[in-house]
Amino acid sequence: MQTPTKYRPFGFHLLAFGLAVVLVTTGCASDYWTSVRKTPRNPLASQLQLLSRQGPQATERTRQLLRQYDLEKYAEGDYQEALDELATELEQEPTAEKTYAYAELCYIAGTRAEALGKKATALELFASCAAHSYYYLFDPNFARHDHIYDPQFRGACDLYNGSLESALRIVRAQGKLKPGSVYRIKTPQHEFQVALQLSGRWNPEDFDHFEFASDYEVKGLRNQHRQYGLGVPLIAICKGAETGKAEDKYLPPGLAYPLTAFLEVTPQKQSQGSAIHFCKIELYDPLMQSEVKIGNKSTPLEADISTPLAYYLDQPQFRDTDLATWGLLLPGHSEAVQGLYMLEPYDPQKIPVVMVHGLWSSPITWMEMFNDLRAQPEIRDNYQFWFYLYPTGEPFWISATQFRRDLHKAREDLDPQHQALALDQTVLIGHSMGGLVSRMQTIDSQKDFWSLITDQAPSALHGTEQDKQQLLSMLFFEPSPSVRQVITLGTPHRGSDFANPTTKWLGRHLIALPESLNAAEERLKDANPNYFRDAQMLAVATSIDSLAPDSPVLPKILDAPKAPWVKYHTVIGVIDQDTWLGSIAGKSDGVVEYDSAHLDEAASELVVTADHNNVHRHPRSILRVRNILRDHVEGLRQEYAAAIRTGAPLHPAFPNSTVMQAGHAAPLQNSAPITVTDDPSTSEPFHLTPSK
Repeated sequence: MQTPTKYRPFGFHLLAFGLAVVLVTTGCASDYWTSVRKTPRNPLASQLQLLSRQGPQATERTRQLLRQYDLEKYAEGDYQEALDELATELEQEPTAEKTYAYAELCYIAGTRAEALGKKATALELFASCAAHSYYYLFDPNFARHDHIYDPQFRGACDLYNGSLESALRIVRAQGKLKPGSVYRIKTPQHEFQVALQLSGRWNPEDFDHFEFASDYEVKGLRNQHRQYGLGVPLIAICKGAETGKAEDKYLPPGLAYPLTAFLEVTPQKQSQGSAIHFCKIELYDPLMQSEVKIGNKSTPLEADISTPLAYYLDQPQFRDTDLATWGLLLPGHSEAVQGLYMLEPYDPQKIPVVMVHGLWSSPITWMEMFNDLRAQPEIRDNYQFWFYLYPTGEPFWISATQFRRDLHKAREDLDPQHQALALDQTVLIGHSMGGLVSRMQTIDSQKDFWSLITDQAPSALHGTEQDKQQLLSMLFFEPSPSVRQVITLGTPHRGSDFANPTTKWLGRHLIALPESLNAAEERLKDANPNYFRDAQMLAVATSIDSLAPDSPVLPKILDAPKAPWVKYHTVIGVIDQDTWLGSIAGKSDGVVEYDSAHLDEAASELVVTADHNNVHRHPRSILRVRNILRDHVEGLRQEYAAAIRTGAPLHPAFPNSTVMQAGHAAPLQNSAPITVTDDPSTSEPFHLTPSK
């Protein structure tokens, strides 16, 4: 009788520890991806001394302007008198310097009011700061050729971003940060008509709530990709509700996406003594749009695409359940979560890049590469990234069989009419054992794999239809017509000495293969006496056994006919030979030797100084993948142009002409604008109780 898990003897723990030591090079990434900052990141903190003991202070340049108008005596306190006087000067003679000073004083006064709990006053001041910063930046009357050399210009950008974020924080605290709404903010001196709307592929009902990217510091990703410009980077957390789209099943719950809030202010007018500012706050998707056009001027959006990714990876589901370990030791228990996953909505115009992890791993292992690749506009405009999760305790050919089914099922779900031609340019990227799983999607089995287990004809096989089909689909297959490129990183194409008698013995004692596999094997043996040879592919082994250098399957994969439309690329890790570890490991990454990772038919090969666990995280590996993806699109574009020029028929795998001609997928059109009106009956008042 098996000892219950809770009371396993010391020997079991010794075996588990031994396996962990041997396999540690394929472990998972950081446990924590973000930390909450004590204070939000704010570029104005130093400029305006926001954290000083005496509180925020005006810059010397603003004080100089106040001196010129005999207003420096108002540069302390609540600034209200200085703002009133400066507003009069602005009305008489508007200048960029006065506008900047007014915006700066509004921000300082708003910060002080907020610290005193005067939320309504703070909101008015922050809104005034944002509006006047906007006027400074975009009013054609203030345009001059030397503004880009003036540090005040960047200061105005920081004031715009900082005041907009501060205002949005107050709005969120009131539960009013909801796209699709129109608000009025009424104060004694100003009235702001504000429309909050989403742009691009999103709908207001897609998101549950919003976080501010500046509240978080990224820990688990080496690189944090930002774009500097105007706007407030947000983290938009999805509701996870079923939309009825085919892609729903491929999107995990709780996804977080980057958005940027951008405020656009139209010219003001006077109404009964109050200045009316017509404002539109648009939430842009920086993955789809990197700039906005104000008049005839293109303005880059401030964007942060790494923090939302780290925020999502830091959710409890990634810490409470170690998918990598369960997938290795109890592969049957992870079958429920096995399959393809997307971290962004499906786009029929973009080429899939499917990332396949290795032994004792999960899609988390790809986050460094994904983060860096997605940061490149030419990559994210042309590609969508999918991730394949599978139980790594099973032999890799079983996983390859399921991967083949899952890829086919995804195509039928997402594009049943096969009209999304970009899907016919799919790229597979596999690390370690994942490279073998990927490579098996591009070869023709013929009868080579069947001959490993029997000389009998498949038609003579007896058993249930399910058992027979399971075996036949594993041994008979054709290359996928949709896969065009395969990149393997640290893949043991000829096996690994890591799979030695010790680790194989440990694996057989620790890895509990699904009972269904063992039961199917026994049923087929019983139904077909003297039909099978004692072959490894029928006598189900663990994944460690399948990676042994003497595995009979590996030579068959190397020799099998390959799809002529597929290009292979290899990235191979070699530990620094000048280190003590390198002297022991030889020309290998510590797990896979160079000779095993090398492919004669590879169109490109890169050797990086890295161990097995980091070969796919190495900067030069990521750069090589980036170049392969760029070359893939450029090659398609050239072939498309040649076909158009010569009148030759287009290859069925070409993406649509928009992609080929423009060089990127066409972005979705913006959502219908929300009309902002000064009619009180058509807008929802924003109620804030002024503090006394």
